[in-house]
Amino acid sequence: MLSAVIEDYIKAIYAIESDGNERVSTSFLADHLGVTAPTVSSMLKKLEERGLVDRKEYKGATLTEEGELVALEILRRHRLLEAFLTEQLDYDWADVHDEADRLEHQVSEKLIDRIAEALGNPSVDPHGDPIPDADLSLPEVSKTACLADADQGERVTVRRIRHQGDAELRYLADAGVCPEVELTVVNVAPFGMVTVETPAGEQSLPEEIAQLIEVVPAAAADGIEV
Repeated sequence: MLSAVIEDYIKAIYAIESDGNERVSTSFLADHLGVTAPTVSSMLKKLEERGLVDRKEYKGATLTEEGELVALEILRRHRLLEAFLTEQLDYDWADVHDEADRLEHQVSEKLIDRIAEALGNPSVDPHGDPIPDADLSLPEVSKTACLADADQGERVTVRRIRHQGDAELRYLADAGVCPEVELTVVNVAPFGMVTVETPAGEQSLPEEIAQLIEVVPAAAADGIEV
């Protein structure tokens, strides 16, 4: 059984690689986790000895096939817990990440399978992130675009909000921007603001926030070819 600290490292490496990084540098991982570079170097050595990462000096680390499977197991637990907290315990979708972070290291696979069954084996969590199935395969998802790249007048449906921190999620929740909500792009300012019309009214989002939001054309979300 892996410790919570090891699981946190594996999940972090997976997240960084998923953002398009072929290898993860020690300094980048240290910044991501809020620890020192020597601490990261020591842990990467342990992970390498366990066959979970492949390290190359001055080039960084990447998960091995075994390490990626561990990452998918952790993500399955985490995202199913987020769905359970939201759907069954009335947690706000913007507030479940930290709670799931604490619980993901404690629950058994049997309990996670029961939760998945009780929820109807969902394919995405409350933020729109894909949930690996019992075989650790990720579901097929529709191709999305970034809200920050949408054109003025475009009508889109939110599919996913990439998690960067609770402050960003709370900001979007307060603005009425969440998965499956339809938005109309009112204005894209040259200085980095994207103004959208939401069911709750007009909202101006900083570009760095709009970049976290993955969308599809509203017609595609309705099942219409575009």
